[in-house]
Amino acid sequence: MKIAVLGAGNVGSALAARLIAAGHHVVLAASEPGSPRLAAAAASSGAETGAAADAAAAADLAVVAVPFAAIDALLTDEVRDALTGKVVIDVTNPLAADYMSLTIGHSTSAGEQVAERLPRSRVVKAFNTVFAATLDTPVLGGVKQLLPVAGDDADAKQTVIALGDELGFEAVDAGPLTNARYLEPAVEFLIQLAYGQGLGANIGLHLARG
Repeated sequence: MKIAVLGAGNVGSALAARLIAAGHHVVLAASEPGSPRLAAAAASSGAETGAAADAAAAADLAVVAVPFAAIDALLTDEVRDALTGKVVIDVTNPLAADYMSLTIGHSTSAGEQVAERLPRSRVVKAFNTVFAATLDTPVLGGVKQLLPVAGDDADAKQTVIALGDELGFEAVDAGPLTNARYLEPAVEFLIQLAYGQGLGANIGLHLARG
Protein backbone atom coordinates (compact mmCIF):
# COMPACT_ATOMS: atom_id res chain seq x y z
CA MET A 1 0.00 0.00 0.00
CA LYS A 2 1.15 3.55 -0.71
CA ILE A 3 1.02 5.54 2.52
CA ALA A 4 1.66 9.23 3.12
CA VAL A 5 2.82 10.06 6.64
CA LEU A 6 2.20 13.76 7.10
CA GLY A 7 4.44 14.71 9.98
CA ALA A 8 8.11 14.06 10.65
CA GLY A 9 8.22 14.08 14.43
CA ASN A 10 8.79 11.17 16.79
CA VAL A 11 5.48 9.45 16.01
CA GLY A 12 5.56 10.06 12.25
CA SER A 13 9.10 8.79 11.81
CA ALA A 14 8.55 5.75 14.07
CA LEU A 15 5.33 4.82 12.31
CA ALA A 16 6.94 5.30 8.90
CA ALA A 17 9.73 2.89 9.88
CA ARG A 18 7.21 0.25 11.00
CA LEU A 19 5.17 0.58 7.83
CA ILE A 20 8.24 0.30 5.61
CA ALA A 21 9.39 -2.79 7.52
CA ALA A 22 5.95 -4.29 6.83
CA GLY A 23 6.45 -3.78 3.10
CA HIS A 24 4.50 -0.59 2.48
CA HIS A 25 5.70 2.29 0.31
CA VAL A 26 5.91 5.36 2.54
CA VAL A 27 6.43 9.02 1.72
CA LEU A 28 7.11 11.36 4.64
CA ALA A 29 6.02 14.96 4.38
CA ALA A 30 5.96 18.01 6.64
CA SER A 31 4.62 21.54 6.57
CA GLU A 32 8.13 22.68 5.61
CA PRO A 33 9.46 20.28 2.91
CA GLY A 34 13.08 21.39 3.39
CA SER A 35 13.18 21.09 7.17
CA PRO A 36 16.18 19.33 8.76
CA ARG A 37 13.75 17.35 10.92
CA LEU A 38 12.11 15.87 7.82
CA ALA A 39 15.50 14.88 6.41
CA ALA A 40 16.48 13.28 9.73
CA ALA A 41 13.18 11.40 9.96
CA ALA A 42 13.58 10.08 6.42
CA ALA A 43 17.13 8.95 7.14
CA SER A 44 16.10 7.12 10.33
CA SER A 45 13.01 5.48 8.84
CA GLY A 46 14.14 4.82 5.28
CA ALA A 47 11.14 6.67 3.86
CA GLU A 48 11.07 8.88 0.81
CA THR A 49 10.16 12.54 1.25
CA GLY A 50 7.92 14.88 -0.69
CA ALA A 51 5.58 17.84 -0.45
CA ALA A 52 2.48 17.12 1.65
CA ALA A 53 0.02 17.63 -1.21
CA ASP A 54 2.01 15.45 -3.60
CA ALA A 55 2.42 12.69 -1.00
CA ALA A 56 -1.30 12.80 -0.19
CA ALA A 57 -2.32 12.72 -3.85
CA ALA A 58 -0.21 9.64 -4.59
CA ALA A 59 -1.21 7.71 -1.46
CA ASP A 60 -3.81 5.03 -0.92
CA LEU A 61 -3.96 6.03 2.75
CA ALA A 62 -2.62 8.99 4.73
CA VAL A 63 -1.58 9.49 8.33
CA VAL A 64 -1.85 12.87 10.05
CA ALA A 65 1.02 12.87 12.54
CA VAL A 66 1.79 16.52 13.23
CA PRO A 67 1.20 18.14 16.64
CA PHE A 68 -2.46 19.04 17.01
CA ALA A 69 -1.59 22.74 17.09
CA ALA A 70 -0.04 22.40 13.61
CA ILE A 71 -3.14 20.90 11.94
CA ASP A 72 -4.18 24.09 10.18
CA ALA A 73 -0.68 24.71 8.85
CA LEU A 74 -0.58 21.19 7.41
CA LEU A 75 -4.09 20.93 6.01
CA THR A 76 -3.94 23.56 3.31
CA ASP A 77 -6.61 23.66 0.61
CA GLU A 78 -4.24 21.76 -1.70
CA VAL A 79 -3.64 19.00 0.85
CA ARG A 80 -7.33 18.76 1.69
CA ASP A 81 -8.18 18.39 -1.98
CA ALA A 82 -5.53 15.69 -2.39
CA LEU A 83 -7.07 13.72 0.51
CA THR A 84 -10.57 13.67 -0.98
CA GLY A 85 -12.14 10.21 -0.69
CA LYS A 86 -9.10 8.73 1.09
CA VAL A 87 -8.74 6.99 4.41
CA VAL A 88 -6.95 9.36 6.78
CA ILE A 89 -5.62 8.11 10.12
CA ASP A 90 -5.51 10.84 12.75
CA VAL A 91 -2.86 10.07 15.37
CA THR A 92 -2.89 13.51 17.01
CA ASN A 93 -3.59 14.28 20.65
CA PRO A 94 -4.55 17.77 21.86
CA LEU A 95 -1.72 18.02 24.36
CA ALA A 96 -0.80 21.19 26.20
CA ALA A 97 2.69 22.60 25.73
CA ASP A 98 3.99 20.72 28.78
CA TYR A 99 2.23 17.48 27.68
CA MET A 100 0.62 17.14 31.10
CA SER A 101 -2.95 18.09 30.15
CA LEU A 102 -5.31 18.30 27.18
CA THR A 103 -6.41 21.51 25.49
CA ILE A 104 -9.84 20.27 24.34
CA GLY A 105 -12.23 17.52 25.36
CA HIS A 106 -15.66 16.46 26.67
CA SER A 107 -17.71 17.90 23.78
CA THR A 108 -15.18 17.41 20.98
CA SER A 109 -11.82 15.80 20.24
CA ALA A 110 -8.78 16.20 18.03
CA GLY A 111 -10.15 13.42 15.85
CA GLU A 112 -13.42 15.25 15.30
CA GLN A 113 -11.61 18.53 14.69
CA VAL A 114 -9.46 16.88 12.00
CA ALA A 115 -12.59 15.35 10.42
CA GLU A 116 -14.24 18.79 10.33
CA ARG A 117 -11.26 20.07 8.36
CA LEU A 118 -11.41 17.03 6.04
CA PRO A 119 -15.13 16.63 5.29
CA ARG A 120 -14.43 14.79 2.00
CA SER A 121 -12.05 12.26 3.60
CA ARG A 122 -12.72 9.15 5.68
CA VAL A 123 -11.09 10.02 8.98
CA VAL A 124 -10.24 7.26 11.48
CA LYS A 125 -8.72 7.77 14.93
CA ALA A 126 -5.93 5.27 15.70
CA PHE A 127 -2.32 4.92 16.88
CA ASN A 128 -2.71 7.94 19.16
CA THR A 129 -2.75 5.72 22.27
CA VAL A 130 0.68 4.21 21.52
CA PHE A 131 3.85 6.04 22.50
CA ALA A 132 6.39 6.67 19.75
CA ALA A 133 8.87 4.76 21.90
CA THR A 134 6.79 1.57 21.73
CA LEU A 135 5.51 1.68 18.15
CA ASP A 136 8.24 -0.80 17.25
CA THR A 137 7.43 -3.09 20.20
CA PRO A 138 3.73 -3.92 19.85
CA VAL A 139 4.13 -6.71 22.40
CA LEU A 140 4.94 -5.47 25.91
CA GLY A 141 5.20 -7.73 28.93
CA GLY A 142 4.23 -10.69 26.78
CA VAL A 143 0.91 -9.19 25.62
CA LYS A 144 -0.08 -7.15 22.60
CA GLN A 145 -0.67 -3.45 23.07
CA LEU A 146 -4.27 -2.41 22.60
CA LEU A 147 -4.92 -0.31 19.49
CA PRO A 148 -8.41 1.26 19.64
CA VAL A 149 -9.72 2.33 16.22
CA ALA A 150 -12.62 4.79 16.07
CA GLY A 151 -14.41 6.10 13.00
CA ASP A 152 -17.72 6.58 11.25
CA ASP A 153 -16.87 4.84 7.96
CA ALA A 154 -17.03 1.07 8.50
CA ASP A 155 -14.82 0.15 5.54
CA ALA A 156 -12.19 2.75 6.43
CA LYS A 157 -12.17 1.51 10.01
CA GLN A 158 -11.65 -2.10 8.90
CA THR A 159 -8.74 -1.00 6.70
CA VAL A 160 -7.06 0.58 9.72
CA ILE A 161 -7.85 -2.36 12.00
CA ALA A 162 -6.21 -4.68 9.46
CA LEU A 163 -3.18 -2.40 9.33
CA GLY A 164 -2.90 -2.36 13.12
CA ASP A 165 -3.13 -6.16 13.26
CA GLU A 166 -0.48 -6.40 10.54
CA LEU A 167 1.86 -4.30 12.67
CA GLY A 168 1.36 -6.66 15.62
CA PHE A 169 -1.09 -4.71 17.82
CA GLU A 170 -4.46 -5.86 19.12
CA ALA A 171 -6.58 -3.57 16.99
CA VAL A 172 -10.20 -3.32 18.12
CA ASP A 173 -13.23 -1.44 16.84
CA ALA A 174 -13.69 1.41 19.31
CA GLY A 175 -16.93 2.70 17.86
CA PRO A 176 -17.72 6.04 16.22
CA LEU A 177 -15.31 8.93 15.82
CA THR A 178 -16.91 10.71 18.77
CA ASN A 179 -15.25 8.07 20.98
CA ALA A 180 -11.96 9.82 20.24
CA ARG A 181 -13.09 12.02 23.15
CA TYR A 182 -12.26 9.08 25.42
CA LEU A 183 -9.20 7.74 23.56
CA GLU A 184 -7.31 11.02 23.77
CA PRO A 185 -7.58 11.28 27.58
CA ALA A 186 -6.39 7.65 27.75
CA VAL A 187 -3.03 8.63 26.30
CA GLU A 188 -2.81 11.60 28.68
CA PHE A 189 -3.27 9.08 31.50
CA LEU A 190 -0.36 7.07 30.07
CA ILE A 191 1.74 10.25 29.95
CA GLN A 192 0.92 10.92 33.60
CA LEU A 193 2.03 7.39 34.49
CA ALA A 194 5.14 7.52 32.32
CA TYR A 195 6.43 10.93 33.27
CA GLY A 196 4.39 12.19 36.21
CA GLN A 197 4.72 8.91 38.14
CA GLY A 198 8.09 7.91 36.73
CA LEU A 199 7.15 4.61 35.10
CA GLY A 200 8.95 5.52 31.87
CA ALA A 201 7.78 5.40 28.27
CA ASN A 202 7.98 1.62 27.86
CA ILE A 203 4.32 1.16 28.79
CA GLY A 204 1.06 0.71 26.89
CA LEU A 205 -2.58 -0.28 27.12
CA HIS A 206 -3.82 -3.87 27.18
CA LEU A 207 -7.37 -5.20 26.93
CA ALA A 208 -7.88 -8.03 29.43
CA ARG A 209 -10.49 -10.59 28.42
CA GLY A 210 -12.20 -13.14 30.61
